Amino acid sequence: MSARPIGTATVSFGLVSVPVKMYSAAEPKSKVSFNWVHRDCGSRLKQQYVCKKDGDMVEREDMVKGYEFAKDQYVIFTPDELKALEEKASESVDIAEFVPAEQVERRYLSKIYYLGPDKGGERAYRLLSKALRETGLSAVARYAARGKQYLVLIRPMGDGLAMEQLHYADELRSFDEVPIGEGTVKDEELQLAVQLIGQAASEEFRPEDYGDDVRKRMMERRGDHFGPGRGASDSDRRPDGGAEGEPGQEGSPADGQAGQAHSQEQEDGLQAPQGELTDPPLPPSGMIVFEVGRTAGGRLTHR
Repeated sequence: MSARPIGTATVSFGLVSVPVKMYSAAEPKSKVSFNWVHRDCGSRLKQQYVCKKDGDMVEREDMVKGYEFAKDQYVIFTPDELKALEEKASESVDIAEFVPAEQVERRYLSKIYYLGPDKGGERAYRLLSKALRETGLSAVARYAARGKQYLVLIRPMGDGLAMEQLHYADELRSFDEVPIGEGTVKDEELQLAVQLIGQAASEEFRPEDYGDDVRKRMMERRGDHFGPGRGASDSDRRPDGGAEGEPGQEGSPADGQAGQAHSQEQEDGLQAPQGELTDPPLPPSGMIVFEVGRTAGGRLTHR
């Protein structure tokens, strides 16, 4: 089955424009999502906001955004002020320069997207891909979506192109901050370590040899509740064929288009995220379940 695009853009440099479609490079299957539900009736719980000072419940129309500059002290921003500060959304991926791919350290990589040609852009797409392969260079570019500006790297992948979202330099911490202590390595210890590494060394990386054992156990446990054929399979994917949490995760360039279907609460970060295995302790009156499918009446859950 062909992949579904999560957005469109135009890669631009000089007088050249390449219309492209963006695709997710991965499906986060390892994530097993849970929802908080009421222990007594099994209904899903909703989040409510309570004022820390007076304990009153606060409705959405009474909420504003504030930046904490000191403990419990905030600078309040109106929606108009925030909008004026945002980067104007654009479907243009503007190339700033071309650099050797090996000059971009792996620690800068945040996310990766596949790029495919959009209608009428097949020739220009293949031209850019081949030119990058011939020169051994990758394109550093800027891309704006959902009020944010992203630094991206476009590089050849096979016969096509991939777009890597990068961290900004001031977002990365220096490894010099990591304490590694003092220690002397003895020659015989080094020789033994090198020997052990050699025994476990492989000529190539085979990712298919590895799987998420935790997710497998969770899916097998789910199958125990709902019968055979419902174990570790693709049945946990959304009915529309997409992976849980896709398309367009928070903070990604694809948010500008793929995230349009999200509610306003999700866009503003006011909607409680679905629980994960790292959720806080269960409240006395609740329990957690994970969604295994959908019925005409809503979510199919198990208690």
